[in-house]
Amino acid sequence: MREDCHVCVAEGFSAQSRVKVCLGDRAIIATLSIVRDDWLSHQQAGLSDIAWQLLDAKEGDQAFFAHPKPVESMSAVRGKLYGKSLSQDDATAIINDINHGRYSDIQLSAYVTACAGNRLDKNETLFITKAMVDSGQRFDWGKELVLDKHCVGGLPGNRTTPIVVAIIAALGLTMPKTSSRAITSPAGTADMMECLTDVTLSFDHMRKVVEEQGACLAWGGSVSLSPTDDIIIRVERALDLDSEGQLVASVISKKIAAGSTHVLIDIPVGPTAKVRSKALAERLSQALIHTGTGLGIHVETIISDGSQPIGTGIGPALEARDVLLVLENHDHAPQDLREKAMALATKMLEMAGQGTTYECLQKVEEVLSNGQALEKFNAICAAQGQIKELPIAKHQETVLADRSGIVSFFNNRILSRLASLAGAPNAPAAGLSIHVKVGDQVCQGDPLVTVHSEAPGELEYAMAFYHEHCDDVLLIEPEVI
Repeated sequence: MREDCHVCVAEGFSAQSRVKVCLGDRAIIATLSIVRDDWLSHQQAGLSDIAWQLLDAKEGDQAFFAHPKPVESMSAVRGKLYGKSLSQDDATAIINDINHGRYSDIQLSAYVTACAGNRLDKNETLFITKAMVDSGQRFDWGKELVLDKHCVGGLPGNRTTPIVVAIIAALGLTMPKTSSRAITSPAGTADMMECLTDVTLSFDHMRKVVEEQGACLAWGGSVSLSPTDDIIIRVERALDLDSEGQLVASVISKKIAAGSTHVLIDIPVGPTAKVRSKALAERLSQALIHTGTGLGIHVETIISDGSQPIGTGIGPALEARDVLLVLENHDHAPQDLREKAMALATKMLEMAGQGTTYECLQKVEEVLSNGQALEKFNAICAAQGQIKELPIAKHQETVLADRSGIVSFFNNRILSRLASLAGAPNAPAAGLSIHVKVGDQVCQGDPLVTVHSEAPGELEYAMAFYHEHCDDVLLIEPEVI
């Protein structure tokens, strides 16, 4: 609106005010932007695309504007900031207000900050999780056994989920997998899968895919499963904050909403992973199991090696390429990705009562080796909408070893930052190819990392960052004779 229009003056609206906009029987809460130019008259208001859609507005419609009711749940957020615990009623009120768009970005930032780190106890986490489940739609597959898996993240590459889903579904079990987009990483599973097929599925479309194929690989935000999670993730990404309790609530709420009964959660641990110590991993494991049990699902965890990237690609398309190489049993498939995906699938079959560890591993190896997993994966992609060609970055530059020796260390955080500066995940083809692993012997001039970008400016930006932090990306130690 114009700053001097009669509505702004009469209501006392200013820039960034939260405003209730009513048009017919529809209403939304929106954030006000102030203009001073003549392109907007005193009798006009301009709407964003999303506000226009939500109100089903048409040019010339008459709208009404007012101050929204105070967001009373913010008192609980303020209390939490000062150390007061959240009750179930508090959690329900906060999540409902977030879900209905009543929180401004500033208020959302306060909520994320109040939950940051380890500030939510087990009961608060349980309360928030339940409220998040209740805020959206929920699948009921009519089955006693519905499998799911999740990784808490913080490890570049590590794109085991599509491989596991293909294996589990090929063995005739049900696995309706929904995934988030990247929060602070160069790619989430949804970002990676979007390079291969449609992931923005409606609730009914997802149900149809799972009923036909036994599984799906969809973006959770599109089917309104725990919808507040995607709102919170957007702010977490901007603030580069991850709350342990909110992470648990995010994972478990989406698994329950997806109709899962048995969930395996991968917790990579390493000095530069999201989870840096075994003690923290065990605490997180207990919180995940406690929350899952409290809400009626069976949760198990596996603590894995998070000391270096899994696979060779970091970034949506490059990670998708790794997944396809594994499923295709290609000679150049990353063996660490293959082995980890097989281990996770084996553990899930054990959870499902499909036999001993050895028997389950044999089943996994068979469907992966004989091409059934690849066939199922392609069928899932086709059922979701299409099978796409992977994009290739136009601009690439390879970093060469400046000395000979043994690769002894990777900094996962610096690698993720480098891939993000190259354009991932917003530019699907952007990211990194990693040519070495810890323990590899390299000679001066050998390729270490290739940076992929879709624009020359992003490549230049990423390479400048690399040269400033080259000693932090990976470590090459002299060979001891």
